[in-house]
Amino acid sequence: MTNRIDQPREWDLVGDPVLIAGVGTGFEANLGYRVGEGHDEVTGYFTVGGGTGEHGQFQVRADVSKAAFTLDRLYVQVFEVSAADGEEINLVTVPVIYGPRIVPGYIGYREHTVVRGETLSAIARAHYGDARLFPRIVRANPQLTDPDVIVPGQLLRIPIGA
Repeated sequence: MTNRIDQPREWDLVGDPVLIAGVGTGFEANLGYRVGEGHDEVTGYFTVGGGTGEHGQFQVRADVSKAAFTLDRLYVQVFEVSAADGEEINLVTVPVIYGPRIVPGYIGYREHTVVRGETLSAIARAHYGDARLFPRIVRANPQLTDPDVIVPGQLLRIPIGA
């Protein structure tokens, strides 16, 4: 193992700051991170372990409040910069969903288990008071490939704003 991101997990809903944690090693104990979506990004560096070849735990709070993200699907990356040529190596990427692009004042999400006969519109009405806001639920749940098809027992994340 070279670098590993334990938080966030793949397709987690994240807010600001984006909390990044895991285990890693880097040249002279330095690693970089990047949070972005192809249009804008936030980057930084941190120290992990005691030196080259030693693995240590890390936790980073990536302040993304000034980023001009245009998409709600971001990537979180951790990498080492090669001492030989400055290239990024041992890159680890985790795709996530950025809640503040889905609901204003994003603070977290509720979990909703689908019951027989429910529709996304009905779920949106119950949680937001407006059935037309069902696209928020679709955007927060990448496992929904067809918004007309939800099944009993399916667990959905309902993003909530302040």
